[in-house]
Amino acid sequence: MVVAASVVVAVGTVTGMMSALDDTARSDEAGPPEVTRSPSLESLPIVPPPSPSVTKSPAPASPSPSPASPTPKKKAGPTPSPTATERKQQPTVVSARLYRHPESQVLAWVRDNAGDPRHAVIESRIAAQPAAVWFADFTPATITARVRAVTTGGSASGRVPVVVPYAIPDRDCGGHSQGGAPDLDAYDAWIDRFAAGLGSGDVIVILEPDSIAQSECLSAAERADRFASLARAGRVLKAANPKARVYYDAGHSGWNAPGKQAAWLRQAGAASTASSDGVFSNVSNFHATAAEIAYDRQVLDALGGPASLGAVIDTSRNGAGAPTDGEWCDPAGRKLGRAPTLATEEARIDAYLWVKLPGESDGCKGKPGTFTASYAYDLAR
Repeated sequence: MVVAASVVVAVGTVTGMMSALDDTARSDEAGPPEVTRSPSLESLPIVPPPSPSVTKSPAPASPSPSPASPTPKKKAGPTPSPTATERKQQPTVVSARLYRHPESQVLAWVRDNAGDPRHAVIESRIAAQPAAVWFADFTPATITARVRAVTTGGSASGRVPVVVPYAIPDRDCGGHSQGGAPDLDAYDAWIDRFAAGLGSGDVIVILEPDSIAQSECLSAAERADRFASLARAGRVLKAANPKARVYYDAGHSGWNAPGKQAAWLRQAGAASTASSDGVFSNVSNFHATAAEIAYDRQVLDALGGPASLGAVIDTSRNGAGAPTDGEWCDPAGRKLGRAPTLATEEARIDAYLWVKLPGESDGCKGKPGTFTASYAYDLAR
């Protein structure tokens, strides 16, 4: 039960970014998968320029979303240290099939800071990557149009967008990312409107980070109600767009035991293809990809359901693995993880993604959810 995931709360339009860097037996750092079927992978610069002196990061220049803040979790025991191989820097690649939404805090920073000595590194290693778009503010009147803008952009470019509905009531148990809908009835109506914006093309939905793994703060009755609402959400999303792939919250490898997590996931509808395509893990966290692969497979085995259920892993900041002391708030020494890809060549692992945009602070190196250039540069170099 360590460090939770979501670190992305928004006001107005939310656009955190997602992309993943491959790591299995090799490195968790920005490197290409050993084998990949992703079309037209484009190599990015490997060696950044010398580190400039740290400067105060500029405030986001656009009204784009302010992603959520991280949530402290109970300590679940020591996290294995990454091996020397895992620490090795490798080339970054970009999946031609994942969609990069043109609005995000990092892209705004890149546009407004061309003369900053960190610009080239942040632009090539973070801003160039496709990433998830978060919808974390409860705005029923505009949610359909905002989701549609993202999914339409993905369809027009022939790429797959990743969207994150993040408005469940009592979100984050009142932590940094607290907020969401006022009650489950309002949430159900919000999800209906969210689903109406999904369009008819391919789209990946990361359904409510922390909503299952971090549900112990709720009473048994409240938890059952939440899980029923999540099961309904999955059905609504997939009915609205049969091509939507919906993934449910599995926490991460340093949190709940696989059997416990699977039991909760089953109650939330994650074992049924009517509502689910599988699970996601490591959102806004740092655990090594190899550990997440093993954990996700254990969760899926315990979950039951059809063999078609898979998992997606947030690899945005796990290039050096998780801190051994369990620190979750902008911990030092972390690195970018594997680049985003839909071709992992790992059984039951459907994608590596950047759900959390590197450089958006957990609340220690900058205000929660705001892009912090010094933090982004540290991760990228």
